[in-house]
This record gives sequence, C-alpha cells and structure tokens, in this order.
Amino acid sequence: MKSLRGSFVSIVTPMQGDGAVDFNALERLINWQIEQGSDGIVTVGTTGESATLDDAEHCAVIRETVRIVAGRVPVIAGTGANATTEAIHLTECAAKAGVDACLLVTPYYNKPTQEGLFQHYKAVAEAVDIPQILYNVPGRTCCDMANETVIRLAKVRNIIGLKDATGELGRLPALRSRLPEGFLLYSGDDATACNFLLAGGDGVISVTGNIAPQKMQTMVTAALLADEPTARRFDQQLQGLHKQLFIESSPIPSKWALHKMGLIPNGIRLPLTWLTPASEASVAQTMQQAGIE
Repeated sequence: MKSLRGSFVSIVTPMQGDGAVDFNALERLINWQIEQGSDGIVTVGTTGESATLDDAEHCAVIRETVRIVAGRVPVIAGTGANATTEAIHLTECAAKAGVDACLLVTPYYNKPTQEGLFQHYKAVAEAVDIPQILYNVPGRTCCDMANETVIRLAKVRNIIGLKDATGELGRLPALRSRLPEGFLLYSGDDATACNFLLAGGDGVISVTGNIAPQKMQTMVTAALLADEPTARRFDQQLQGLHKQLFIESSPIPSKWALHKMGLIPNGIRLPLTWLTPASEASVAQTMQQAGIE
C-alpha cells in the first residue's frame, strides 16, 4: 500500500459558471497539484462540494480523479453520508474506481449517539473491504466523535485513521497513547496543523493546500522530520491563508483564489455563492503575503 502520510489536499471540484462539473479543469488542477508536490489528493470531500453532487456526479469525479492521477500519488475519496446505506454505496463506488482509501465524515444533521457512530462506521467497514479513515468535524456536522469511539473503531481491521478537524490539540496525546501502532492521525484544521504534526500527527488533509501546495508540503515534511524551525517558518507564512480561506464558507474563498490564479472557472453550486467583493481584498492580500500570484 502507498504511504498515506504527508500533505494531502482536500481538492475543490472545478465547475463551470452554470455549476456543471468541469472535468478538463479538474485534470489541469490535479496535474498542477502533483507538480507542486502534494503527497496525495482527497477528492469529493467537504471542500469538493460533495454535499451538492448527486451520486452519479460523485462517482464520476472519483473515477476521473483516479484516472488523472494514474498512480502518481495516493487518492482518498470522500464517501461519507448521514445514511449508512448511502455511505456504503459511495464507498463501493470508490473502491471499484481504485482509490487507495476512503474518508467518511460523521453523519450530519441526524445527530447519532456514540453507539450509533460506532455501528455506522463498523457497518461500512464490514461492507466494503478498503482502507477507511474516520472524519470528525463537529463544526459542520453537529456530531462530535468521542475519543473512546475512535479507539473502539480502531480495532476494526480496515479502519486505518482519523481526520480530526476539531482544532482541539489536547485530543491528540490521549488518542496516540491508546491507538494501535500505525493508526494514522490527520489534522483537518490548517491553523493548528503544524502543532498537530509536531505533537505526533501523521499528516494533514488541507484546504490551504489548494492554494499553496508547495509551501504546505514543505511545512508538513519538516514537521514530520521534527525540523521544528523550518516547519514553523513555513507555517507562519501560511497563517494568513489559513484564516482568510474561511472568511466565508469553504470552499468559497479557495475557489475564488484558484480562479484568480487562472486554474479553474468561476463556478460554484447553490446554496454556496461566489466570494463577495467585500472579502476579495482580504483574500488577495493574504495570497500576496504568502507569495502567491
């Protein structure tokens, strides 16, 4: 199995002005990401607007991502849903497409108990024999996966990791000391990712990596090598982006920035809207500060 440690970009899904998925732009974007040094691609995650893609589009984007990447780096597909049957279906689709692993967000809106979360993830893992990564982002889902639930799920053979987007660094040592060797811990919060990695994390699944993949990869690599001065120097250069790429709901600012860089068209799907003029100057300024044209 390919190494799943390092700097993974939670890539946007390029769209035309009418909201149609732009597969040509997706190919350009993925090739640029790989050229810039990203260690892996996470497709149709939150940043990929998975919530507004129908099943056919979701699976098509996964298939095209695998085709374009052509084995150059690992591909992780977002296949989570708030219905267990739908999560199984999407995970089956991703496995058939040939991804290296799947990323499954906690069920949103229906607010399952911790036992419900355990049974949900266990059911998906038992139904589809592919490496699976848990994804905890309570700020979006209103569903927080407790450490104890993660520890229980880590005993399931093909559940191999956790993306933690809580930003709560205190969770990491408590998890690391009780998880099996080799269980992967990813930061899903760019602003605290450097500290997360220096404290024993294995990688980052990043929004900022969309805009600054090379610098993000340099920071992550340095942190994984325990080169704290280099990691912190690059992280400091990126802190403005970490903040401004969430000035409006993600991926609104990321898509605007990538469009400004000439990498994607100006398409996004309702209920998300294009970046407001009031926010453009702030995002543009932090791009300049980070050395991005």
